[in-house]
Amino acid sequence: MKIIRNIIALVVVLPLLAGCQDFFSPPLENNREKDDIYNDPSFAQGILGYAYAMLPYSNTSVTDVATDDAVTNDRGNSYLSMATGSWAVLNNPMTRWQSGRAAIQYVNVFLDMADDITWAKDEKIHAMYADRLKGEAYAMRALNMYYLLMNHGGWTSDGKLLGIPIVDEPQDQYSDFNVPRNTFQECIDFINADIEKAVELLPLQYENITSAAQIPAKYQNIGITNPGDYNRVNGVGFTGRIDRRIAEAIRAQANLLAASPAYSEGTTVTWAEVAGYAATVLDRIGGPAGLSPTGGTWYMQTEEIKNLGSGENPAEILWRSDRDDDVADYAIGITQEKNNFPPTLYGSGRINPTQNLVDAFPMANGYPITDQARSGYDPNDPYSGRDPRLSEYVIYNGTRYKGAEIITGAYGTDNNALNRESTSTRTGYYLRKLLREDCDPNPQNNLSQWHYTVRIRYTELFLIYAEAANEAFGPTGVGNHGYSAYDVIKEIRRRALQIDEDPYLESIKNDQDKMRELIRNECRLELCFENFRFWDLRRWKDNLTETARGMEIDRRDDGTLEYNPAWR
Repeated sequence: MKIIRNIIALVVVLPLLAGCQDFFSPPLENNREKDDIYNDPSFAQGILGYAYAMLPYSNTSVTDVATDDAVTNDRGNSYLSMATGSWAVLNNPMTRWQSGRAAIQYVNVFLDMADDITWAKDEKIHAMYADRLKGEAYAMRALNMYYLLMNHGGWTSDGKLLGIPIVDEPQDQYSDFNVPRNTFQECIDFINADIEKAVELLPLQYENITSAAQIPAKYQNIGITNPGDYNRVNGVGFTGRIDRRIAEAIRAQANLLAASPAYSEGTTVTWAEVAGYAATVLDRIGGPAGLSPTGGTWYMQTEEIKNLGSGENPAEILWRSDRDDDVADYAIGITQEKNNFPPTLYGSGRINPTQNLVDAFPMANGYPITDQARSGYDPNDPYSGRDPRLSEYVIYNGTRYKGAEIITGAYGTDNNALNRESTSTRTGYYLRKLLREDCDPNPQNNLSQWHYTVRIRYTELFLIYAEAANEAFGPTGVGNHGYSAYDVIKEIRRRALQIDEDPYLESIKNDQDKMRELIRNECRLELCFENFRFWDLRRWKDNLTETARGMEIDRRDDGTLEYNPAWR
């Protein structure tokens, strides 16, 4: 098939990846002929760089306001419009159709020419470069296919589960664009096939080796004997690009989607397969024993973030963006804080957690608040004795933050109070998760701090495993992997609740339905405000129209507080 003769206006963002040394470096605008690409590997990598520049990850919490976990005080927010009945073609903030298919087009162009580009004069080095870059491209295509499926796949009125049109060759002006969608299963098969190719071509991770014995056999067989030659192509300097572990994690995510209740009747993916895909990645860090002790508050580990080396990942993070501490509006160095700090701290208070979410946090002893007898929950003192994650993720009435007491109750005397002005909370809560308390949006200071965007956390993979293992083997069954859904959830709750004994978990560990409910709740809590909730509800066929609730707090004449859950 013909390749596009002119690739125009290819804009590549250079600091795409933490630690990348061979940045993509074509000029900002290129009017280049096809033949130029074959002799200019930097320009050729720019084509793949477009897909990296269009990665489908947000550095802000956005989609949660379309769920029962949050609302926003920004009345013009497109996700708010979507959540209140205006989700339509002309208002679809979830769409990935244009960006995802554009990324796949660039990947296809790259793959079509990759073997013919002169990556290095030495044929052996050329072969390693071609392998690695094609591996990245196959994984990138699978990633975009997964997000397109998640956003645009679904059932037809006549009972067919369709995905998107599979396009595996570059398209040009002569291509036939009027092609039907492939089935959902065909799309999953295509994703899995691309991941298999990526796994075959990519290094497990980018690291420098020190001896010839560490060179993979396939490269020893073509005459690579110098560790320096291997490191030139697959060394630690390329950390941040897709490696084999990341590709395998994408496979687990895509197959989780296919096995979920919303899609399982139209696919052949089994829960056991999903558990196996997640375990492939998790086994390398020791299974549940490898869960990072600070993984639930990765965004609060200020010294860890400050001291991260180029491309280095904390124990919780499998894949992340580069760090940023810029104060510009397009940067992430202080943007979340400007948007979400309470108004007295020079923020706009945009994302307001709901009472629905607050009620999902158990008590510190692990019992849900609905089990009042054993949990000890007091509706007249609702924030005492709760799961520590509540105070780590949510600012509630009376929270001390940045040295000040934040009063969100209706009795408050400043703009932090409920519905006081356009930047005040609508629910009685402000966002705390993802924010750095040491940022200062005061225009006189405008002090930013290091942030990075998380792309894949190990906790997400543990939760994928727990969900799949519970469905495949029951709560305590281990399959072929040596650990169960119960084992995983026990470690996640041990980290969160900071308790060794978890009587509630023990009471349900032999009940698959109750374990399912608990796993889904742990997904809700651990991943809140990281743009998971909407898609989880959708794939679980759960209620996407649950009314969001807030908390109105008034002061009685005797000085005590009255708590009134309110519909928002």
